Amino acid sequence: MKHILFVAAIFLISLNSISFAVDSNTITFPSEDGLLITADTYVNHPKSSPFIILFHQAGWSRGEYLEIAPKLNKLGFNCIAVDQRSGGAVNGVTNQTAKLAEKKGKGVTYPDALQDIEASIEYVKEKYNPEKLIIWGSSYSAALVLKVAGDKPELVDGVLAFAPGEYFTRFGKSKTWVENSAKNIDDPVFITSAKAEEPKWKGIFNSIKSKDKVSFVPKTAGNHGSRALWEKFSDSKDYWEVVELFLKKYFL
Repeated sequence: MKHILFVAAIFLISLNSISFAVDSNTITFPSEDGLLITADTYVNHPKSSPFIILFHQAGWSRGEYLEIAPKLNKLGFNCIAVDQRSGGAVNGVTNQTAKLAEKKGKGVTYPDALQDIEASIEYVKEKYNPEKLIIWGSSYSAALVLKVAGDKPELVDGVLAFAPGEYFTRFGKSKTWVENSAKNIDDPVFITSAKAEEPKWKGIFNSIKSKDKVSFVPKTAGNHGSRALWEKFSDSKDYWEVVELFLKKYFL
């Protein structure tokens, strides 16, 4: 009898493992201009679970989220970490989208990556159709996710921006290009950065009309972009504490 119960227990555990198997793969899907975007999926919850799309900072790749995405999984979120066409490499992960864009003679400036962000949103909506979709950016992509959330609010349910700013004047954009869009955001939004970077995004934050907006400035020097959450930084726990509170309050 004990043997039968043990076998039955193993069978149930196996079924549960199959139902919630981790979908952790490197995938590709087309951007708006047909360029193939490379991304890593971190999916171990039902498709309807809240979903976070992760975008990296300048000169980097989806490797920025190697240790961050699994922690977001544990909180209850499915994730995808995307290589935008403006980037390079980090943590041993080469930006395949940027590499392909250069090979094909595509533009690889910060604004050029805007189409990759929008294509990633459309991909996740079509493949997973989550009940809540959050976009998360780092440095220049933090500014772009705020712009998307303001220009096309119907696409997303929330935003996290790590060290955003008006980084686009050298590409012919106005000094308030991001702020002009961000003022239309009505969803929950979280903004943070290194301590000294607050002036770069304060105007953007103040313009946002959402009643559910949260900002965090560390007491320490802090770090630029999403790497502020990397364990190797002693103050990363301070960032994680406010990030978790924000995510749990509005999306779980």
